[in-house]
Amino acid sequence: QVQLVESGGGLVQAGGSLRLSCAASGRTFSSYAMGWFRRAPGKEREFVARIRWSGNTYYADSVKGRFTISRDNAKNTVYLQMNSLKPEDTAVYYCAAGVVGITTADYWGQGTQVTVSS
Repeated sequence: QVQLVESGGGLVQAGGSLRLSCAASGRTFSSYAMGWFRRAPGKEREFVARIRWSGNTYYADSVKGRFTISRDNAKNTVYLQMNSLKPEDTAVYYCAAGVVGITTADYWGQGTQVTVSS
């Protein structure tokens, strides 16, 4: 079993930055893919970014060039650096782990709210 705890959400003005963190505990972290998803009000959950154990990364087109996913295996933590934030980035952001696809993952965090004001 894997437990994921997100932090770093908050309120920021458009054009600003935030860094989300996700601390993992339980099974071997370094062998998992890790990812971030988000759910905006009234919308379905959507894929944001993924990083494999090898360090290979993949991003949704909507965040490419603005968001950066990274991981620190020594700290069992994955990060999402979000720059040039837009009001449409407002959502609850969820950390995910395991076999992380575009719509699915094995393990999920509780989520952290990100609100971008215009």
